[in-house]
Amino acid sequence: MSDYKTTIGLEIHAELKTKSKMFCGCKNEPHAAEVNQHVCPVCMAHPGTLPIVNKEAVEAVLKVGTALGSKLADYSEFDRKNYFYPDIPKAYQISQYEFPFVSGGELAGVEITRVHLEEDTARSQHDKGEGSVVDFNRAGVPLMELVTEPVIHSAKEAGDFARELQLLLQTLMVSDANMEKGEMRVEVNISVSKSDELGTKVEVKNINSFKAAESAIDYEINRQIEVLENGESVVQETRGWDEQKNRTFSQRVKETANDYRYFPDPDIPKFKLSEVEEFNISRLEEMTTKTPSKIRLEYANLGLTSDQIEVLLSNVAYIKFFDNLLDELPKSVEPKFAGNYFLSDVLSLIDDVNKLEAVSVLEFAGLLELVSSKTINSRVAKDLLPEVIFEHKSAALLAESRGLLQKNSDEDLLPVVQKIVDEFQDVVIEYKAGKEASIQFLVGQGMKATKGSANPAKLLELIKQAIGE
Repeated sequence: MSDYKTTIGLEIHAELKTKSKMFCGCKNEPHAAEVNQHVCPVCMAHPGTLPIVNKEAVEAVLKVGTALGSKLADYSEFDRKNYFYPDIPKAYQISQYEFPFVSGGELAGVEITRVHLEEDTARSQHDKGEGSVVDFNRAGVPLMELVTEPVIHSAKEAGDFARELQLLLQTLMVSDANMEKGEMRVEVNISVSKSDELGTKVEVKNINSFKAAESAIDYEINRQIEVLENGESVVQETRGWDEQKNRTFSQRVKETANDYRYFPDPDIPKFKLSEVEEFNISRLEEMTTKTPSKIRLEYANLGLTSDQIEVLLSNVAYIKFFDNLLDELPKSVEPKFAGNYFLSDVLSLIDDVNKLEAVSVLEFAGLLELVSSKTINSRVAKDLLPEVIFEHKSAALLAESRGLLQKNSDEDLLPVVQKIVDEFQDVVIEYKAGKEASIQFLVGQGMKATKGSANPAKLLELIKQAIGE
């Protein structure tokens, strides 16, 4: 089976994070608790209604294209993609065919064919024992579709690309791209062949996670090879993914572009993007200065590790907070040091990422300066952290008023050391007899006596002197 060549192309849809729907003024809230709450005559396809293009959605797609290094079309238009299904009230979907907004580009080493804009469909809900409901809250939501060239050759490569695209969409803040909520949906086209010519393409839909996409690809590769090895032909079709059975299943024969009878939508004016002031290239480039690849390079140059960078990239709120922190950080504090404290200590106190908005960046930066300069030690910093970041209190004032500023002088620490050595003579004898761990107990008693304000290294030095070592 190793002499078969696998070729994979991806079609990825992402719901755009706009205030209103693609062609009407309804709220863009596809997950509203109440069914059919955000609907109007336009998205319900009442006769005589006319669509109006959402400029914010167009801008979002152009931002993605700019970040991908793609060619942005000057001329573009919307088309009608004709097919009948209960979740399509018009019996056609407004999409783009011949003149997409974005062509070409590259991400994670994968070439992009096109990125176009369309409207999402309604959602069919099938309740056990209660029949079916079509929820039109999602109908008309702006939907970006990205199509790759067939240049992917493994499930891992496909999964890595999809994850990187999700990061890009989230970082640009054009989509939340949550796959579990259907805000990002991956469809894979797979073919196998023993020659350089492409084999028969099979599309797999209904994939709701990156892991499922990779599993579906691996299963489909093996299935198609088995079909060919049995002397049969692979059928060009659309298949679904059954996550329970971990296998694909046939849904329908694959449609072609001709089946959809695309034609330009006569109700929507053509686009000449160079005539729209908001869409000029310099403005779009300014809006895409923060992409995952640029952030990785920027943070690596600041000394952050790749693990730290990937955790920061995992949530836009982390990036926003850390960038604000870098702006407030004194030059004496290393960004890597700040990253360690943020990712370990601050995030351990945050059970909801939205709470980051209430954290004082300025006071946290002040705390980091005190630790970095050894004005307070790490134990004191951990104790003060909640008050500093949540109650916006000055770490310097707190440490001074509570006697927690780090003590480094012999004058401050010698009385404490002498008291500990006198009180714990049995431990001193154990240490002198060769029990190395005993001296750490004495250091711990010194830290306790000074409420954590002593310099542990200085304590160790003075204790050794006091016991005659």
